[in-house]
Amino acid sequence: MKNWLNDAVVYEIYPQSYYDSNGDGIGDLQGIIAKLDYIQSLGFTAIWLNPINASSFRDAGYDVTDYYNVAPRYGTNEDYKQLTSECHKRGMKCIFDLVPGHTSIDHPWFLESQKAEKNEYTNRYIWSEEAFGDGVGLAGFGERDAKVLNNFFWSQPALNYGYAHPNPNNPWELPVDHPDCLAMRKELMNIIDFWIDLGTDAFRVDMAAHLIKNDWDDGKATSDLWHEVRAHIEAKNPNVLMIAEWAFPERAIKSGFHLDFLLHSGPSAYRSLFRYEKGRNTTNDMIGHSYFAKDGKGNINEYLDRFLFDYTETKGKGYIGMITGNHDMQRLAYRRTPEELKAAILFLFTMPGVPFVYYGDEIGMDYIEGLPSKEGGYIRTGARTPMQWNNEKNHGFSTSDTPYLPTDEREGAPTVEAQIDDDSSVLGFVRQIIKIHREIPAFHAEGEFNILLPSYPFVFERTADGRKYIIAINPSDQKRYFDAPEISNVLISQNTAFEGNRLVLDSVSFIVAEEK
Repeated sequence: MKNWLNDAVVYEIYPQSYYDSNGDGIGDLQGIIAKLDYIQSLGFTAIWLNPINASSFRDAGYDVTDYYNVAPRYGTNEDYKQLTSECHKRGMKCIFDLVPGHTSIDHPWFLESQKAEKNEYTNRYIWSEEAFGDGVGLAGFGERDAKVLNNFFWSQPALNYGYAHPNPNNPWELPVDHPDCLAMRKELMNIIDFWIDLGTDAFRVDMAAHLIKNDWDDGKATSDLWHEVRAHIEAKNPNVLMIAEWAFPERAIKSGFHLDFLLHSGPSAYRSLFRYEKGRNTTNDMIGHSYFAKDGKGNINEYLDRFLFDYTETKGKGYIGMITGNHDMQRLAYRRTPEELKAAILFLFTMPGVPFVYYGDEIGMDYIEGLPSKEGGYIRTGARTPMQWNNEKNHGFSTSDTPYLPTDEREGAPTVEAQIDDDSSVLGFVRQIIKIHREIPAFHAEGEFNILLPSYPFVFERTADGRKYIIAINPSDQKRYFDAPEISNVLISQNTAFEGNRLVLDSVSFIVAEEK
């Protein structure tokens, strides 16, 4: 069923790094409001904010201390309400990052749960007086002589939605219908309602597959939970959508989500496109050769094998998010020239899915090596540096002497100001490809998709409303050829030419053209 994601183009914003409106060194909601006209001018139809809830910031906002309030460093709930209103005035949507699986150790629920005397929060988290397993669970919190299960970092205790198949020998494994687990589920619905009332148009759900424990056989309990959430949301506002961080779109869509991503944290498919070489992946190991690399040694089929499975299973039911990157991986421009970057972006915008652009990727911002970890960023910190607006102090991000993170001080670092009026720049290219994606139904998520050549070049067709378009991409530095169908109109191209009907694709080249 179609919804507003079908022709959407989404812009991901890391709030603390986007624009500082009050000079304290940290980006904020008023800063985002100030830049909405810029975002709209590029053609984006929605923004996705990384977490803005009050937090301990041991994991950059993914360790929540208050689900019902904006972190003071970003502003207030009224600022968020103003942001959603300003988005809606511009015909744009606002996506809220929901972290339902764990809180900070500083959350009031956890402080109550630590107490020896039983209370309504005793089972809000998963505690065991016995061992969960080797190296699993953390001890030393509060008055309880027990370990608590954590979801990610040590400071993120898992909230208790129950176990799909509780072991009767493990008293901490409560069933999903236990009153305390149902109370957590009801609290989740209340949190969702609260942010819908402030204008939220969709929720991107962090670690969506991990709420219910011991559910790896068929995932039914997790799926049932999310179908219940979806029914709840649809009863309140059917236009509000659900986006998963699951990394397995086939599973996520069947579990009630409207969209999921192929991610670096899931199957190797996404990494095989852009992040297979040493330094381009979070493990820093040599895995293989990216398809989008000049050496021409990648294999597009490693990606397609997984993508086509998810695409077939989700077609007509939900969408796959096509990301330039995000806050958890090295930037797409890292170790790529602007020409190489454009080829990668063109692929993401012409495949059947919903394009998501990580802030700064539209100007080719680079990953900054060697930065000390900030708020749990570790190797990811270099992809979270401030947006580069101009060549003024802190590249226009902030007037502070102590910005959240340093900007790229290397000569020639990209800025919005340097590219905004240059159609040949990365920004000019992104603006052009967004226009093509939005205005031509064949490039919407539900446009038909047909692969002609899964190699170098990668050639495919997109079709809708009786109009067919051919896309050919050669990321390698070797000249390639393809016997193309007859063309009526070239929409965009780089380093290509025709010899009759023979398409010549030179080094790092692509073409999007309408067929006769």
